[in-house]
Amino acid sequence: MSKQSQYTYDFPRPGVATDIVLFADVDEEPHILLIRRRNEPFRGDWALPGGFLDEGETLRACAERELQEETGVSGVCLTQFHCYGDPGRDPRGWSLSIAFWGEAKGDPPPIEAADDADEAAWYPLNALPPVAFDHDEIIARANLLRTQ
Repeated sequence: MSKQSQYTYDFPRPGVATDIVLFADVDEEPHILLIRRRNEPFRGDWALPGGFLDEGETLRACAERELQEETGVSGVCLTQFHCYGDPGRDPRGWSLSIAFWGEAKGDPPPIEAADDADEAAWYPLNALPPVAFDHDEIIARANLLRTQ
């Protein structure tokens, strides 16, 4: 019996993803970086940057990679703050999302949508568009942490 199969279990395995709440001050007002989704589910809707964990990848590396791939932003200090896994949070199936938040210091970094993001934009925290998945809940919790 190989080592790999020796430690398998008869339990369902969720998809694992990371989502990133990145804050920046624009004209002294807090903004959040959002992407417009290129793919289903929620194609065309706004969402947090994020995506699925690659095999063998750390959670932090996934968050940093997804932020860079979808928005061009890198070099921001990210802090892991919560895990979201309610059934039905993702219509593709059971998934867990490990949420990270960070704050861009100084002027907001330039952004460029790429990968599976059609668009990327800084939105005022007090005027966010409707967001996909449970990202409104993730944003609210990150904002509480930011203001503590």
